Amino acid sequence: MALTELKGAPKVVGAKQVKKAIAKGNARKVYIACDAEPHVTEPIKALCAEKNIEIEMVDSMEILGHTCGIEVGSAAVAIIDE
Repeated sequence: MALTELKGAPKVVGAKQVKKAIAKGNARKVYIACDAEPHVTEPIKALCAEKNIEIEMVDSMEILGHTCGIEVGSAAVAIIDE
């Protein structure tokens, strides 16, 4: 799991922000938590497939949130182009 690349990279956190970044063409790579609700993650997976964006699955929302420096879990995070 290459979560270390999330630490210093420009990113957006949260499903809504990730979907916006993908739609705008700014997302380079998307991380999705395995324990997130499918109704939240499936539209993101579909957008990534459509736009040919790499997805990496992460064990939990807690791990993903913690890695991004937030106190709560996150279903999705995208590394973005600045």
